[in-house]
Amino acid sequence: MLRITELKLPLAHDDSEFKHALLNTLNISAEQCLNYKIFRQGYDARNKHAIMLVYTVDVEVDNEAAVLERCLHDAHVTKTPDTTYRFVTQCKTKPKHRPIVIGMGPCGLFAGLILAEMGFEPLILERGKAVRERTKDTFGLWRQRVLNPESNVQFGEGGAGTFSDGKLYTQIKDPNHYGRKVLTEFVAAGAPEEILTLSKPHIGTFRLVSMVERMRSKIEALGGEIRFQSRVADFIIENQQIKALILADGTTLTCSHVVLALGHSARDTFAMLHQRGVFIEAKPFSIGFRIEHPQSMIDAARFGKFAGHPMLGAADYKLVHHCRNQRSVYSFCMCPGGTVVAATSEPEQVVTNGMSQYSRNERNANSGIVVGISPLDYPGHPLAGIDLQRQLEKQAFQLGGGSYNAPGQLVGDFLANQPSSTYGSVMPSYTPGVTLGSLATALPDYAIAAIREALPEFNKKIKGFAMPDALLTGVETRTSSPVRITRDKTLQSLNTKGLFPAGEGAGYAGGILSAAVDGIKAAEAVALAITESDC
Repeated sequence: MLRITELKLPLAHDDSEFKHALLNTLNISAEQCLNYKIFRQGYDARNKHAIMLVYTVDVEVDNEAAVLERCLHDAHVTKTPDTTYRFVTQCKTKPKHRPIVIGMGPCGLFAGLILAEMGFEPLILERGKAVRERTKDTFGLWRQRVLNPESNVQFGEGGAGTFSDGKLYTQIKDPNHYGRKVLTEFVAAGAPEEILTLSKPHIGTFRLVSMVERMRSKIEALGGEIRFQSRVADFIIENQQIKALILADGTTLTCSHVVLALGHSARDTFAMLHQRGVFIEAKPFSIGFRIEHPQSMIDAARFGKFAGHPMLGAADYKLVHHCRNQRSVYSFCMCPGGTVVAATSEPEQVVTNGMSQYSRNERNANSGIVVGISPLDYPGHPLAGIDLQRQLEKQAFQLGGGSYNAPGQLVGDFLANQPSSTYGSVMPSYTPGVTLGSLATALPDYAIAAIREALPEFNKKIKGFAMPDALLTGVETRTSSPVRITRDKTLQSLNTKGLFPAGEGAGYAGGILSAAVDGIKAAEAVALAITESDC
C-alpha cells in the first residue's frame, strides 16, 4: 500500500471531496484505487477562520510501482510502513529466576505484558493497590482529606497516568512502531478504536480503570504474577550485579533481571538506590501552577466560529515563552474540559495535576504553567531536586491552610502582586478546596517573575488567557522525574548488571505512551539478556 500524509481538506468536506483529493494526490483514476483506509486524522487550527482536517491515508492501488514512481518527488507519498509488532525472542526453557518488574504504571504494565507474551512469566511488584481499591483511596483524599501514602494518584495499579487526561500521543522517535503496539493493546482492552486514527487520542480516567484490569488479566492468563501492596524496600547487590530484592514485609526474592519501572514520585526508592550505590543523577524538571479558564473561552479563541464543532471537540493549546531572565515558561499536560486534582503522595504536602474524562465536558480547561529548572538550581547531590519538590509542596500545604486545600490566586491579582480574596467568573475545580491568597512565595522568585512575564505573552496567542478572573492553583512540581537512573546501550544500569531502569521514574519517558513504549524496550532487553544467559 501507499501512504499519503498531510492530505488537507476543509472542515465541512464530504466523501466525494475526500476521494477526489486522494486520487488527485496520486494522479490516478477511480478504477486504479482499489481500497483505502484512514491511518491518522487531526486538524490544523492555526487559521481559525479556515480550519482544515489533516489526514494520513493508506491506499491500495493498481500497479503500485508505477504510481510510486510518478510520485517520487512528492514527500507526502511513500510506501506504507509495516507496523506489525514482532517479538525479539521466545522463551524456550524457563530461566533460573523469573524476571521481576517493579511498578505497574504504563511502563511496568507493558514490560510485564511483553515478557508474558514471550513466555517469561514475569513477576510484577506494585507497592500500591489494585486499581479499583486505589480509586477509592484517591477519592478519600479528594473528598475527605484522608491521604493513604501507599495508595493515591501516584501509587497503585495503572500508575499516575490513570488519573490524568489519558493522553496517548508523544513526540518521541519511534522507528519500530512500538506506539502502535501500545494502542492496539489498549483497543483490545476496551479503548475506543478511534485512538488508532486520531492524531491526539485520549481515553480518560474511568475507561482506563477497566482497561488496566483487562490487561492485568491477560498477563496472568499468560503465566505472569502480580503482587499488590508489595513495596521493594531494599536491593541486594553483589559485585555490581543485582542478586535479590527485599520487600517491606521482609520477603526476600532472588533475582537476576529486574525492570525498574518506578513512577516519578518513588522518592523513598530513589533514596534507597542512591544509598546502595546504583548510579543516579539529578536531571531537569519543571515547577509552576495549574491555570483554569472557561473551556468555552478556549474553544472560541482557538476555533472561532467553529467552536463546538463535533469534529473538533474541546480545544487544547500548547504555549511557550522564553523570558528575559533566561527561563522558559510553557503549558504542560493541558486538560480540556477537565479538573485540577490533588496529586500528593506524602503527608502534609500539596501537589496539583490535571485530569479529564473521555467526554472532556467539564466547565473549565486547565493546564500546568511551568518553568523549566535544572540541577544548577538545586546543586549538591543527585536527590537535591527531590528536596526542592518537598520544600515547595510543604510550603503549598501551609499556604493552603494546612488541610490539603491548595493555595490559589486570580491571574489579575497575581500579575498585580496583590492577594485574592474572592472568586470571579472562574470557580476552582480542585478538591478538597482552594484557599485564596497570594502565590508570590509559593515558588522561587525567578519562577514567579518568569510566569508573570509569560502570562501576558500567552494572552497575545490566546485572547483571554490572562483574563483577570482566570485562576492559578499551586503547586505543580511532579512534571517529570527529578532524577535519572542512567543506563547503557543494553538498557542496564551503568553500574548494576541485571537492573533495567525504564519509564518516567528512571528519567526516560514523560506520559502514558512514551512510558509504555519504554516498557516494551526494557522487556525486549531483559528477554535478550535472559536468552543469552539462562534459556
